[in-house]
Amino acid sequence: MKNDIILEMENISKAFSGVQALDKVQLKVRKGTVHALMGENGAGKSTLMKILIGVYKSDQGTIKFDGEELHITSTHYALNKGISMIFQELNPIPNMTVAENIYVGREPLTKGLFISRKKMVQDTEQLLKKLGIDSLDPNDKLLDLTVAKTQMVEIAKAVSYNSKLIIMDEPTSAITDKECDILFNIVNSLKKQGVSFIFITHKMDEVFRIADEMTVMRDGKYVGCEPASNMNQDKLIQMMVGREITHMFPKEEAEIGEAVLSVKNLTIKGLFEGISFDARKGEILGFAGLMGAGRTEIIESLFGVRKLDAGEIYINGKKVTIKTPADAIKNKMALLTEDRKLSGLFLPLSVQDNMIMASIGEYRNGLFIDYKKIAKACNIKKDQFDIKTPSLRQEIVHLSGGNQQKVLISKWLLTNPDIIILDEPTRGIDVGAKAEIHRFMSGLAKEGKTIIMISSELPEVLGMSDRIVVMCEGRMTGILDRSEADQTTVMRYATGMV
Repeated sequence: MKNDIILEMENISKAFSGVQALDKVQLKVRKGTVHALMGENGAGKSTLMKILIGVYKSDQGTIKFDGEELHITSTHYALNKGISMIFQELNPIPNMTVAENIYVGREPLTKGLFISRKKMVQDTEQLLKKLGIDSLDPNDKLLDLTVAKTQMVEIAKAVSYNSKLIIMDEPTSAITDKECDILFNIVNSLKKQGVSFIFITHKMDEVFRIADEMTVMRDGKYVGCEPASNMNQDKLIQMMVGREITHMFPKEEAEIGEAVLSVKNLTIKGLFEGISFDARKGEILGFAGLMGAGRTEIIESLFGVRKLDAGEIYINGKKVTIKTPADAIKNKMALLTEDRKLSGLFLPLSVQDNMIMASIGEYRNGLFIDYKKIAKACNIKKDQFDIKTPSLRQEIVHLSGGNQQKVLISKWLLTNPDIIILDEPTRGIDVGAKAEIHRFMSGLAKEGKTIIMISSELPEVLGMSDRIVVMCEGRMTGILDRSEADQTTVMRYATGMV
């Protein structure tokens, strides 16, 4: 029915420097529903949402919201109309408290027109209680919170505006399964009160769990809209990428050799202890476990980012000392970090500058840099990984997530490593780019590289690993062979139920 539509975007177009980002896109969202906006990175989802929230102005098209045609000129205007957005890139104020972050710019005042911190804390307590978030204290500073808890603050902030429509861009990318359950309970509760949601995610299982309807975009264009009940994963993927992806986990048989990396009794007090394992030539060794299990901390200690309290590291049977990332690189190790934008990329710099960052020393000729040699090496990687960029001089911030991830992989491969550590290699990238990165991983293993992969997506761990190290609360609870691993078994080990 027409009167149950809260948002109607028609013929929305937007171009940047002559490049058409959106071409006559449409989107209709019903009251009290979750509407999933799906598409590969670069499909135009974020651009469309930034037009809706007032970050960008469309070149063409109309927006009707709650029966009124809007000309959205700013985020403040959108908020006042009842539209709020939780951005994928969180922007908390680290030195302020949870309460101050939620009510920044609209703090409750006393009669003397001073900020009433007491009422602000009380309002925050009531809000968190209403949302069922018991893991946050209104007086906690954001700099002391995990990424997951910071995400929950952003959710609470969006809800605090009493919005009629809340846009969530990858809201579960950095939160635990338990916190995801809390989020979905919040969403379902607010739906019953008539609140609508636009939900953007790359996690297929989640979209079928939470969405009522799905709109699919591809290459800046509208593909179609369907009730979630009419969709399945294969149909959704085909609409998103315009082709079938029959092998999401293209694991090729690789000849597995001797142990290249061996660790014994690695320990950092309070994080993990007694960690011992081997990683072999041609092997993909997966790490599984719930958030907070200590997986990332282990590989950071291997790479010299964290200082070990105890333990020994051997490479090709020889004991090595790794105190800094430079030591790790000298020992032919590479680390693709969990958060590419925080600790992997230099966003103001070009694709080429990012690609060559870790191996710049190889291109020195006396006091000079051989830029022709650099350009040749980078172009080879650009072609090898099909990195979509108009130029190697393009600022990397303008590339899609999947292409940024390919640049990072290229960066480390240019150091010619033997041991490649990938921490959440496909987080926040689309299904097509995921399949490509899985193919790269499989190919590298076939070349004889040793790969260690951490992933919070269990199908990815099961689909790509030869063996799986399972962690629970800083302890290694088991190492499973590919042939004996399934979701139930891994989760039993990950929850300590063995």
